[in-house]
Amino acid sequence: MTTTTQLEQFRFNMIEQQIRPWDVLEPSVLELLNAVKRENFLPAESQAFAFVDMEAPLPGGQCMLSPKVEARALQDLKIQKHEKVLEIGTGSGYMAALLAASAHSVLSLEILPELATLARNNLRNAGVRNVEVRQADGALGAAADGPFDAIVLSGSVAAVPEQIKAQLKVGGRLFAVVGQEPMMCANFITRTGDTTYATTQPWDTVAPRLVHFAEPSKFTF
Repeated sequence: MTTTTQLEQFRFNMIEQQIRPWDVLEPSVLELLNAVKRENFLPAESQAFAFVDMEAPLPGGQCMLSPKVEARALQDLKIQKHEKVLEIGTGSGYMAALLAASAHSVLSLEILPELATLARNNLRNAGVRNVEVRQADGALGAAADGPFDAIVLSGSVAAVPEQIKAQLKVGGRLFAVVGQEPMMCANFITRTGDTTYATTQPWDTVAPRLVHFAEPSKFTF
């Protein structure tokens, strides 16, 4: 049985040994990682993975992104208290909880019913009240609820669809991991006008695929 003291030591080690070395130094983000209990967002059989530098397994063959990727994305997005956020790929609800602590409201889309239910339960148990978890195909986004100040894709895609980018407000930011294994990188896309966007790719990582997003066609000879 893991004690509370041991859990806090594991959390401390995760922050100091994984997250800070990845240039996550914003005090508010580090405080949030201490406050939102990552282990409570994993099924009992997966809680041993809560503080490990890897994706943690979830039901339905899905997984939670590694701690340093979630932390760095949160830091670089700079979510503000007045902002409305769309997350695609709820998973266990952990990233939604982190976003909710910084935002006005979060709409999180999850295609798998069992994960949507898990996330709702986790968020309720954590006392998070400003997240709506909706069972839906995230590849379509949620245009009727937009536009959004920020959009977070909690998984990788071959390319960010235009219909998703179009759900950003002008000045809004989108985070996604884009590319093909083993070469993927974080993309931060800012909507600069009605039809214009600016993209930066500040760091490399690899993440599991989101469901239903288009893949490039493979040529056969």
